[in-house]
Amino acid sequence: MRIPLTDLTLQHQSIREDLEAAIARTLESGSFILGPEVEAFEQEMAAFCQTSHAVGAASGTDALHLALLACGIGDGDEVLTSPFSFIATTESITKCGATPVFVDIDPNTCNMDLDLMQQSVTKATRGIVPVHLYGQPLDMPRLMGFASAHSLKVVEDCAQSLGATWMGKKVGSFADAGCLSFFPSKVLGALGDGGMVVTNDPDIAERVRILRSHGSKTRYYHDIPGFNSRLDSLQAAVLRVKLQHLDTWISRRGALAATYSRLLRGVGAISLPAGREDSRHVYNYYTIRVRGGANTRNALATHLKERGIATAVYYPKSLHLQPVYAALGYSRGQLPVSEAAQDEVLSLPMYPELATAQVEKVTHAIAGYYLQQPSHRQDQRPGSILNPD
Repeated sequence: MRIPLTDLTLQHQSIREDLEAAIARTLESGSFILGPEVEAFEQEMAAFCQTSHAVGAASGTDALHLALLACGIGDGDEVLTSPFSFIATTESITKCGATPVFVDIDPNTCNMDLDLMQQSVTKATRGIVPVHLYGQPLDMPRLMGFASAHSLKVVEDCAQSLGATWMGKKVGSFADAGCLSFFPSKVLGALGDGGMVVTNDPDIAERVRILRSHGSKTRYYHDIPGFNSRLDSLQAAVLRVKLQHLDTWISRRGALAATYSRLLRGVGAISLPAGREDSRHVYNYYTIRVRGGANTRNALATHLKERGIATAVYYPKSLHLQPVYAALGYSRGQLPVSEAAQDEVLSLPMYPELATAQVEKVTHAIAGYYLQQPSHRQDQRPGSILNPD
C-alpha cells in the first residue's frame, strides 16, 4: 500500500459532480478572467477569513507582492521576516525593492521568535511579514502590539494556514493584510495557481485591485505601474465548490494529526508538532523533527520510502543561507534555531482522505526504524527540541 504525501485525486473524486458543474457553468458564461465567479468567491472568502475585503490574484506569491506594495513598502525599506519559509515570502519583499531582515525562529513552532524582533529593528524597518508555518498560527496580537509600537506595516503570509485561528480569530484578519495561496496542495487548493489578499482596509483592497490589473482602475486608463495578476474564473469556480467542504477537511486534518501524535508519542528520538489550546493548527503539513541531524532525518526518510511512504523536507536550506541572498551577508551559525530545523524537519503524509489505517502504517514504520537502531544520540545543538511531547 503506497501512501503519498498528498492525494488530490481522492479529494476530486469525492466532489467530482459539483466540480464538473462549476466548470461547465463557467464555460457557458464565457467569462474567464475575473468576472462574476471571482467576485462571488472574493465575497465568500472575505466572510470565511473574517475580513471586509478579499482580492483575488494569480498566485500566493503575487498576493504577497501586491499586498506589500499596497502597504507602501518600497526601495530602501527593511522588512522583518522568517528565514524558515518558502522563498516566495522573501521574493515578495525584494520585488518591492526592499530588503528582508531575518529573525530566527521559535524552536517549538518554527514560526518567528517574537522575543528576537526588537534587536532587528533599524531606522529603515518599515514592515513585518510573519509566516504561519505548516498551518500553525503565530501569536498575532503580540506581534501587532510590537508593530504598532514601531509604526510598522504587517502582511501575514497565510499560504499554509488558511482557517487557522488564534483565540477564535482567523489568521489573515489581524494585520494590515493577509495573503493566501491556492496552490493545489494547500488546505484549499485550486486546479493550478491562484492567490488572494484579504484585508479590513478598503484603501489597501482598492490598491491591490488596481495593481493586479495593469495599474488600471478604468480599463485602458492607467494610474500607476501595475501587473497582470488576475485570478481565473475557472479557478474561482472550483475553489467555491471546495470552500463548502473546507471546515470539514480541516477538522479531519486535526483528527489525523491527533492520531499521529498519539501513536508517535515516545517513539524514538523525534519531536511532535507543537499546539496550543487557544489556537487552531490546520496541519497543511504534519511535520516532525528528527533529532540527530540531517543524516538521521534522511535515513528515516529513506526507510519510509522503501516501504512506500512519501515524505518531504520543508525546508532543507534556510533562506539566509541561500545563494540568492549571499549579498545580505548572513553566515552559517548566525540563525542557529532555523539551521537546526532545516536538518531535522520531516513532513509525513497528510490530507483529509488519508485513512486511519494508513496513519497507523506510517507510525509503525517509524517505530520499526528506531527499533533497528542500536542507540540514539540526542542532538544538543541550539533549536533541537529535547522533549518529544
